[in-house]
Amino acid sequence: MEKTPRVIVEPPDSRGLRAVSVGGTAVGSAWSPSGLRKVLRQLGCPEDIDLEDRRVMVWREAGSEIWPDRKWRRRIATALMMAGLVLSMVLLTVVGTPDAMGALTFAQRITGFLFILAGAVQGLAALAALDYEGKRHFKHSGAVVLVGTLIALITESIFLFTWLQEREPTLYLPVYLLLFTWSLWALWRLFKEQVWRFIPHPKGFATGVALSGLLAATNFAYSAVYQPTSAPFYITLTAKFGTPHTDPTRPFIHVPLTFQVENTGKVPAYILADKYLVYGRSAGYSKDDGGLRDWKKALENGSDAELHVARSDRKTISAGQFAGPGYWLHPGEGHVKEKVIQIPRSVEYDLLEATLAVVAMRMDRGKIDLRQLQQAHPSWQKKEGRFHCAECIDMLIHEGKIRHNNNIINVTRKPRYVTVLWYGTREEFDYSYAISSYKFNPQENPDLKELTREIAAEEDRYGVESRSTSTRVSVAALMASL
Repeated sequence: MEKTPRVIVEPPDSRGLRAVSVGGTAVGSAWSPSGLRKVLRQLGCPEDIDLEDRRVMVWREAGSEIWPDRKWRRRIATALMMAGLVLSMVLLTVVGTPDAMGALTFAQRITGFLFILAGAVQGLAALAALDYEGKRHFKHSGAVVLVGTLIALITESIFLFTWLQEREPTLYLPVYLLLFTWSLWALWRLFKEQVWRFIPHPKGFATGVALSGLLAATNFAYSAVYQPTSAPFYITLTAKFGTPHTDPTRPFIHVPLTFQVENTGKVPAYILADKYLVYGRSAGYSKDDGGLRDWKKALENGSDAELHVARSDRKTISAGQFAGPGYWLHPGEGHVKEKVIQIPRSVEYDLLEATLAVVAMRMDRGKIDLRQLQQAHPSWQKKEGRFHCAECIDMLIHEGKIRHNNNIINVTRKPRYVTVLWYGTREEFDYSYAISSYKFNPQENPDLKELTREIAAEEDRYGVESRSTSTRVSVAALMASL
């Protein structure tokens, strides 16, 4: 032992860890006497070495009885630090993956990949936390943990800020509330230990973190707000009557009718609801100006006030869906539907009118579960469960879940649903639609005022627009062309 260099045990640091050196060279560190013996065994010292032997051991400032380490507190702090980083990594990966893999725009995909990258950094920070809370073999492990903690604070702040805009209950809310609180605790702990002292270029480090946070916030604002608003969205509708033909065996006239819907904008679109209606108008003529005098009644009925028309009756000849809920059109694509309207030769109509109406939604704002939406639920059938309503008017119900194309919106809001109702009588055929958090049940009575407000907000959020067109043709002109 006389030839063995003296072992120097340094005083405990703020955490209770004591550094060990031999001959001026650091050889390890220890939390306790058993840990010290383990270090010495690795140096070749006997297992039963006398720690009080002053010829071998040198205790700086604190003797062999001073070991202030609190093992369980240290282990709990390590577990909390790693758990927060791992949970934040999982959350960011869950949020970023749908956008990175399925978003329609480049900016939204970049946002998704940024979240996945941030999650990967936090996974690395979780491993670094194990070293930083331990014996700190790696010089920059504290800096890596600091980066992961700052990422958690920035992202959870974005989640909370977005959630505060609507304040809706969501399963994710406890997660990012917990992580936001955790990030404040972790930062307080890291700054208390002055972790920046081990960062080689602290100013450059701070600038890089600030720029990264600014980039993430800017990219989120661009992909969630600006880009889906600035891209043009146009749906063009046309309706046109063709040349009529007589039926050689039956007293009918066949009038061709062509409807077309075309996406003339730069954004793909879902069709949520559509309908076509063909009316026949019969007018009663007047020699005086009674038609114009009765303009109030005409406006109430949605008709025209005409000088020589005292009254007019309108009957529905044909009605139906154009394409149905869940059809979609990419930019430049169109859909054509050709109909043949049959009217009797002895018809008393003076005009035929065709109307086409479409409700469309931007695909760069949201993604709909089309398999759900395209399925029709008749309200008169008991097997339809919550859609069944014996006391209601007969209607077909379409419902599909919708998710925003920026997944931050989805994790800070309640689920949204597209609901389309079709109903009709012998004289009318119409639809209504809504995007809201309300899961439709015809037997419930929701707060209509609140629901109307939410529907208006969701239509704006998802870029829903209504389009319609109509055309008229004189029956006399049709007859003359035969």
